[in-house]
Amino acid sequence: MIRSRFISAIALIVAALAAPPAGAQFFLKSPDFRGEKVQGDEPGIGQALPGATESERRAALIWNMRAALNVAALQCQFEPTLLSVTNYNAVINDHSVELKMAFDTVERYFMRVAKTPKAGQAAIDQFGTRTYAQFATVAAQYGFCQTASAVGRDAVFVGQGHLVDIVLQRTRELRNSLIPMGEQQFQRYLGWDQASTPRLEPICWDKKGRWVARKCGMFVWPAISTNAISVKRD
Repeated sequence: MIRSRFISAIALIVAALAAPPAGAQFFLKSPDFRGEKVQGDEPGIGQALPGATESERRAALIWNMRAALNVAALQCQFEPTLLSVTNYNAVINDHSVELKMAFDTVERYFMRVAKTPKAGQAAIDQFGTRTYAQFATVAAQYGFCQTASAVGRDAVFVGQGHLVDIVLQRTRELRNSLIPMGEQQFQRYLGWDQASTPRLEPICWDKKGRWVARKCGMFVWPAISTNAISVKRD
């Protein structure tokens, strides 16, 4: 019995030491941004590519994921435990072949549908600019940074040639994280009365520090405000 307990205790210690460090936690209960698997032609997950083939749509999704992780690497450094920069650099290094193939495929698409090579190059540049701009956020920064951290970590550990699997599974989640959302555990109420103070004029208090109701009326504090704002959970 003692030997069994000793072995169990050792196992618990080893498990604790082997556990990964906790990442940033901005909320008691974080928003759930998970979504369905995408194919690349759904509205709201990127720029429309009329006439694109399945491989071209998937290539565009991969490039969208790269852009999202790049924006996170720049925008989320305020919280080092998110490992946004480390994740991004690792993804770029480990999946360089797949990323290059994706960009080449997207480039061929725009050259194919454009009327001239010059128009095709302009469309490629516009695609890149708009793709990056779509992931820039301020109001939803916490949710986006936390989600991009989790997605980037999973992208690091997926096998080479299989980045597209992560992309198809997690693109909707990344897009959803751009929606501003807050604490999900508690209902929050904000009201102007939270910053109010009682009347402090000398006339309202006697020499012993007691409220003088006959001069200043009934003592009510915090003040009951009719301007209270109820902020529901997002």
